[in-house]
Amino acid sequence: MSPEDTPAPRSLAEALRSRDDASLAALLRSRPDLITPVPTDLTQLATRAGTRASVVRALERLDRFALQTAQALAVAGDPATYQELAGLMAGDERDPAVVAALPHALGVLREQALVWGGDDRLRLVRTARELLSPSPQHPSPTGLGPTVQEATAGMSPGRIQEIVTAAGLPSTHDSVSAVTALTALFTDRRRMAALLDKAPGEAREVLERLVWGPPYGQVTADPAAHLRWLLDRGLLLPTAPGTVVLPREVALHLRGGRAHRTVEPVPPVVTAAAAHRPQVVDSTAAGQALTALATVEELLKEWDEGGPAVLRAGGLSVRDLKRTAVALDVAEPVAAFWVELAYAAGLLASDGEADERYAPTPAYDEWRELPPAERWGRLAEAWLAATRTAGLVGGRDAKERTLAALGPGLDRSAAPEVRHRVLTLLAGLPEGAAPVVESVLERLRWERPQRREEDLRTRLAQWTLTEAELIGVTGRGALSAHGRALLGVPAPEGAREEPEGPGDKLPVHHHHPHPVPLPEAEQAVATAAAARLLAPLLPEPLDHVLLQADLTAVAPGPLQRPLADMLGVLADVESKGGATVYRFTPASVRRALDAGRTASDLHAFLTAHSRTPVPQPLAYLIDDVARRHGHLRVGAASAYVRCDDDAVLNEILADRRAAALRLRRLAPTVLAAQADPAALLEGLRAMGYAPAAESAEGDVVIARADAHRTPPRTAPEPVPEGPPVPDATLLTAAIRAIRAGDLASTAPRKPGEGSAAPGELPRTSSAETLATMQAACLTGQAVWIGFVNAEGAASQRVIAPVRVEGGFVTAYDHTADEVRTFPLHRITGVAELADD
Repeated sequence: MSPEDTPAPRSLAEALRSRDDASLAALLRSRPDLITPVPTDLTQLATRAGTRASVVRALERLDRFALQTAQALAVAGDPATYQELAGLMAGDERDPAVVAALPHALGVLREQALVWGGDDRLRLVRTARELLSPSPQHPSPTGLGPTVQEATAGMSPGRIQEIVTAAGLPSTHDSVSAVTALTALFTDRRRMAALLDKAPGEAREVLERLVWGPPYGQVTADPAAHLRWLLDRGLLLPTAPGTVVLPREVALHLRGGRAHRTVEPVPPVVTAAAAHRPQVVDSTAAGQALTALATVEELLKEWDEGGPAVLRAGGLSVRDLKRTAVALDVAEPVAAFWVELAYAAGLLASDGEADERYAPTPAYDEWRELPPAERWGRLAEAWLAATRTAGLVGGRDAKERTLAALGPGLDRSAAPEVRHRVLTLLAGLPEGAAPVVESVLERLRWERPQRREEDLRTRLAQWTLTEAELIGVTGRGALSAHGRALLGVPAPEGAREEPEGPGDKLPVHHHHPHPVPLPEAEQAVATAAAARLLAPLLPEPLDHVLLQADLTAVAPGPLQRPLADMLGVLADVESKGGATVYRFTPASVRRALDAGRTASDLHAFLTAHSRTPVPQPLAYLIDDVARRHGHLRVGAASAYVRCDDDAVLNEILADRRAAALRLRRLAPTVLAAQADPAALLEGLRAMGYAPAAESAEGDVVIARADAHRTPPRTAPEPVPEGPPVPDATLLTAAIRAIRAGDLASTAPRKPGEGSAAPGELPRTSSAETLATMQAACLTGQAVWIGFVNAEGAASQRVIAPVRVEGGFVTAYDHTADEVRTFPLHRITGVAELADD
């Protein structure tokens, strides 16, 4: 049978049945909810494809032009022809851009099973038609009202005849033919133009106000003459007392045949706001990447010995977020981003103890030992895939509760897709070009106009551009080379040409090989490639600092790990930037002594790592603090103070500032206090002394950094947006199972065989089942059976029996594509297949 002789499909199931495997795979890839779980046959697949939830999801993923095409089909006839659809989209003047883009848009709708049928009988899936068709409760996006037939459905036959006569048409014997004649008039361009030429000027103004929607208007019980003229001729039809509507056919004539006021067949172009040399972009992004690493380290160093408490509802308190922002010297939204990034990368979590606090995880120590480029890769990969959205921090949830950093309610499933899409659009610009932000947002609105959370999608895009700059994926607004590699997108040809200048409209490359986030294995490869590109751009860690006479040290770049760790204990960071300035204070030196260092250790350390001589004020500071450090010993009584010099204890007792410690002498060299040891230490230090903590054995307690870690924690799993896109293996298996199930459910059987109605399991007696099986073994023919497995699940199968014995039939199962053994008592019935 030739393709021309193939009968047109009568249902969506038949249309799907005529598809090849590649077409079915494209459908299941674009609508993964259809194979969760795998349908038993194509009829079930078609049913699922027509459910409201699935259709809504599919419509949300259409671009603006494909959606406009579906909206046009919703107001076209059912079925519609391709020419009718083209007229609704391109208008009477047949816009060439629309005509050229329409076949692809219709192909997308067909691929996603929203439209089926040939070009002469296009049918929009019923659920999609219901969602997109106009009604008083749900106006159509096209702004069109009901047809003449729909608007006159409840009108009296006499009134319909009056309208027909007033419109200049001959009266008819029935309402159906009258409505048909009126519809023919309104759809005839020449006759309709002649009728409107006779309309009063005010009547034309009324029609112009209603033509693009909404098509409904209000009239009084005694309408003005120009309104009466329109009502008499059916150009306005009553829908309810005091309400009239402009019929769809009249509106289409006035619009020149177009269903939409503005048709957008081509996506908006992403334009460039500025253009920079690619090398400048890459070096700027590398600098930001280095800052990102330093910021995350600084954050977790602040929380090394136990960070802020976890709120009862989860997350950071507003006060703790403010403290973190001050410590990092950034705004609170930026602090929330760094906190969430560390959490997404698995470097930060709650410790789970009774007094639950946030702290670094063991993975943080492993991360710190990696080369800088690989550490950045971990952060960038976690950011790209995270569904937690830091930009929401400080906002309100549906119950008007404040959304806290690290707290619940921050997951947005669309975030990874939006991040990836925004960066892919940047990758489509020539290298070094930074986009006009509004052009990126407009492109995203065109690609997903039906989103229920369009405002959120816009905000996600804006946050992506800001966060990409913070983390060093972009530099000066343009995508860096390592940013392209992170996406798995190759650089455009001729990428290293000099840019023309700011404000030029640079063409966007529409080819984006990865329109959705990469699979996990591919993303790991892309991240490694990005790290390799970034590594040469990062400065080599230094092994020295420059000591200055004002008790500061300048680090002209990033420091090697041991040097940075020791200097972080010995001094306080005073300022950051291209160079970091550290300041030495009595408290910072005492901190190093508390950590177990001696004065000679500190002198040797500074001498070894300074390119300048150790200034005399710094040497005196270290010696002075060390001389007094540990002279007093504090231990647990409730707490006590021990000192070999009783004169010092006399001085402390006489000091009025010590009253709050409630000290009393136990011995000439020992004072007891009612304060705990930590409070006693702080109190004595505030009085200008330098006490050291003492253990039960009488040894000085060394306070070491990195003292607190959470138990092993995994990074938070992203919350997916619906079922994941199936891979090739799953698609192949699913299509094979659907085809096999469809063969079993639709296999023609001989009349009179079995007692099943279409779609039900065949029913035969045990004797008939056995006899039919034995006959099929002898003839080698396939038969159709109903089978109930051990779990009670029923299915239909086509099998070719090979052997029948011992209450079992061994057969080749066409459904499973393998040889299987079936217990005869579980076969509900059998029927022979009809001859082809």
